[in-house]
Amino acid sequence: MIIDCHGHYTTAPPALEAWRNRQIAAVGDPASAPDPVDLVLSDDDIRATIESNQLRLMDERGTDVTIFSPRASFMAHHIGDFAVSSAWARICNDLCHRVASLYPDRFVMGAMLPQSPGVDPATSVPELRRAVEDLGAVVVNLNPDPSGGHWDSPPLTDRSWYPIYEAMVDLDVPAMIHVSTSCNPAFHTTGAHYLNADTTAFMQLVQGDLFADFPDLRFVIPHGGGAVPYHWGRFRGLAMALGRPDPITLLDNVFFDTCVYHQAGIDLLARVLPHSSILFASEMIGAVRDIDPDSGHHFDDTRRYVDATPALTDDQRTQVYAANARRVYPRLDRLLTAQGR
Repeated sequence: MIIDCHGHYTTAPPALEAWRNRQIAAVGDPASAPDPVDLVLSDDDIRATIESNQLRLMDERGTDVTIFSPRASFMAHHIGDFAVSSAWARICNDLCHRVASLYPDRFVMGAMLPQSPGVDPATSVPELRRAVEDLGAVVVNLNPDPSGGHWDSPPLTDRSWYPIYEAMVDLDVPAMIHVSTSCNPAFHTTGAHYLNADTTAFMQLVQGDLFADFPDLRFVIPHGGGAVPYHWGRFRGLAMALGRPDPITLLDNVFFDTCVYHQAGIDLLARVLPHSSILFASEMIGAVRDIDPDSGHHFDDTRRYVDATPALTDDQRTQVYAANARRVYPRLDRLLTAQGR
């Protein structure tokens, strides 16, 4: 089995973006905000966007199951206030639930949270619980920077985040640490802000003692961990200088995906980090959609790189493809087990 732990609904019907644009236009004037019931999407609308895009590529590449969450760049927590984010998160989560319900053997739901800059993270807990308990989400996307590139939130180790962590542990779901659109012109969204956030989140964890308080908390850092594998020696050296434990001690709680779009990058990831800390993923269809002229294959066809890397044995590859995800996402494992898989 091959489980892709990082998929987003980037191909949603145009009516979703049209509704969002109306919502954004009404920021500051709640009376003119669109009603969620105004957004009408049929099952056929959803099927048309999934079967010609993600499902087609999953079949071509041999992926069995994708964990599917709202489009990361569309979360845009910096827009409006908590009420705006709450309405938007509910709509997007409901839509991903519908995808998973239409294709229960192929897609499993992940959820976004209704975060908003300067708002107590505890306000996201009700939607977190609704997404997991009512909709079947097996993971939530946690944005460490709801400001959209200005980084005015406390680090992930701050106690203000604890209500979210308490709910995650209670529900036995991990979080993927995933920012959204950058509104800071210095940071390109997918080329800089995403990778900055992956690296920043890991350094925050090096500096803190979060897992002493939450030994069962689990984070997935996407995009191969940003700069983490490439600069593993730097993080080890900094930890020593700061009087912190070796970063390897974090890897009981922190995991990295394979959204790295070249062979040498996957080889490095698999050589530096234990295979037990690596989860297969592609983020298809996502930021990088073109065909690599050097290989003749799509950049985001990450299975090719994982299949080819000499840094994994066949048994380790099997764990990266599925067993690790089933361990990190217990609700996913229970779902697949109930399906006889």
